[in-house]
Order: sequence, then C-alpha cells, then structure tokens
Amino acid sequence: MTDSEHIEPPESVEPTSAEPVDPDDPRRYPSTIGGMFYLLVLAVVAVALVIVALDEWRTGIRLMGGALVFAAAVRLVLRSRDAGMLAVRHKVLDAVILLVLGGALIFLAGSIPDQPGF
Repeated sequence: MTDSEHIEPPESVEPTSAEPVDPDDPRRYPSTIGGMFYLLVLAVVAVALVIVALDEWRTGIRLMGGALVFAAAVRLVLRSRDAGMLAVRHKVLDAVILLVLGGALIFLAGSIPDQPGF
C-alpha cells in the first residue's frame, strides 16, 4: 500500500479516547474491587500450577478449583459494574460456569484413583 492509499480520518474530527489518559499519573491498580479479586484468583491459580508442577497434582487442582468457586461467590456478590474482569456475561451465567468448573476440578481431584508407580 502506498502513502497515497492510506485511509485517514477527516481533519475536522478530533481524536478522542474512551477514558481520559493522564501520562503524568499512570494507574497501576485495578479500577474496581472485582479487578482486585480477579488478580487474587489469578495469583492463587498460578500458585496452584506451581504446586501441580511439583508433583502434588491433587493439592494443586483442589486449590485451583477452590479459587474458581471463590470467584463464583465473588461474582454473585458484586454488582456487574464493580465485578471488573470477573464480569464476562450475565452475573448468574458467570457464577454458574465458574462454580461448575471449580466443582468439577475438586471432584475429579478427589475421585481419580492413585496410579501404581506414580
């Protein structure tokens, strides 16, 4: 594509942003309480993955499932505008998906029999 073929906005339109950006005041924290809970759940899942990698897979999977169940409870308690990245769809649907996944992980970690030699 040559320079003459670039599509540009009309000169009369001022560029705008959805949120005001102040380069002197960078924000390094979540803007909602749900964002803080999301980071907490993410940290717990990261720790759970490390535990799984260290050959304690049942403990790690249970911890991961517990984090998802906790996220479901938080999603049900918080309003949609306060839920941050925990809010993807409707509140009940988000909570049901997180609860089913977390419950399935906990159930499977407890129900899979030990394998000989492992």
